[in-house]
Amino acid sequence: MKNYLLYDFMQVAGGAERVTLTLAEAFPDFQALVSRCYPDAQPLLDGSSANVQELRGGWSTCLPRILESMWCFRFRAQRLQEAHTVLYSGFYAPLAVYQQRSGQRLYYCHTIPRFAYDLYDSTLAGFPFWLRPLYAIFVQWFRKQYEAAIGRMDRIFVNSENVRARLHRYTGLDAEVVYPPVATQHFQCLGDQGYYLSTARLVPNKRVELIVRAFLQMPNQSLVVLSGGPELERLKLIAGDALNIRFIGWQPDEALRRWVGNARCVIYLPVDEDFGMSPVEAMAAGKPVIGVADGGLLETIVPTETGVLISPSPTIQEVVNAVQKIETLVGPGISESCRRRAALFSQDRFIKLMKRHMGHLAQ
Repeated sequence: MKNYLLYDFMQVAGGAERVTLTLAEAFPDFQALVSRCYPDAQPLLDGSSANVQELRGGWSTCLPRILESMWCFRFRAQRLQEAHTVLYSGFYAPLAVYQQRSGQRLYYCHTIPRFAYDLYDSTLAGFPFWLRPLYAIFVQWFRKQYEAAIGRMDRIFVNSENVRARLHRYTGLDAEVVYPPVATQHFQCLGDQGYYLSTARLVPNKRVELIVRAFLQMPNQSLVVLSGGPELERLKLIAGDALNIRFIGWQPDEALRRWVGNARCVIYLPVDEDFGMSPVEAMAAGKPVIGVADGGLLETIVPTETGVLISPSPTIQEVVNAVQKIETLVGPGISESCRRRAALFSQDRFIKLMKRHMGHLAQ
C-alpha cells in the first residue's frame, strides 16, 4: 500500500478521531496509521470498518503519550518512504513528513496546537513555577518542528475559516477550508420534551457553569447536562437541589441522539471553538442552538433562522434572554431551517470534497 492517512493517536471518541475513521472508510486504498489506540476510543473503533494500525513498539512505549507519538512518527514511519500520497492530520503526525521521499503531501488541520500558540500563556500558568522554564523550552522547540513539518506540505486543508485565520496568523501559511464531516444522517427530531440540552465537556472553556447559573434563575425551564469532566462535582454543588437541572453524564451515541432528538434546544457556549460539531448535530435533528458569536459557531449558526447567538463573553442575563427568545422561535419553520443548514456539513458533502481534492486516488 502506497497511500496513507496519519493521525496522532486514537485517544477518545472525539471529533478528530471520527474524521480520521470517516476518511479511512471513504478511502479504503489508504492505510490509517496512528501512534497508539487507547481504551476510551475502542468503542468508536469497534463501530468502524476502518483498519487502523499502530506504530508503537519497543522502548518508546514507556514514553508519555505526546512524546511517544512524536517519536513514532519521526522515527517509526519508514513505510512512507515510497508513498504515493499521504494525508497528515493532528499535531505530531506531520513529523513523519521527513520519511516521505516522494508523492503528494497533504495536511488536514483540525486546529493548530493551541497550547503552543494562542493558549500558551494560560497553559504555562497552569504548571508549577519550577516546571515553567522546561515547558517554555519545549514549546519553543516544538513550534519549530511543527512549522517546519507543515511547511513541507503541498496542500493544507482546515476545518473552518476560524482555523484558517488562526493558522495564517501564527505560521503565515494559507489553507483551503473543508468543513469536517458530521453524522447528520443519524439525528432526527423525535419530539419536544421541553428541556434545554448541554453536551459540552465540563471544563472551564466550555462555560457550562454559566449555563447552570442561568437556569438557577429560570426554575420553570429544564436543563439536562449530558457530559462529564473535571468540573462535574463543582457544578453539581452550584446546582444544589434545583429540581430543574439534571446531570446524566456521558451517554452512548444512540442515547445521545435520543436526548438531542427530544430536546427543545441545545446550548453551546465554548471559548473560540475551532468548528464545533455539537451545534450541527442539534440542527440536523431540527433543534435550534443557543451559541456564542465567536469562533466556528459563526460559520454554522444563523441567528433567528437556526438559533440565537449571544456575545463572545456572555453573561447570565444574556443566556436567560436567549432562552426567552428561543421560546418564541420554536416550531416547524425553524426546525426545517435547522435541517437545511446542517445538510451543508454532512459526511457525504465532506467525502465528495475530499475526493475532488485528492483526485483519481479516490475513484
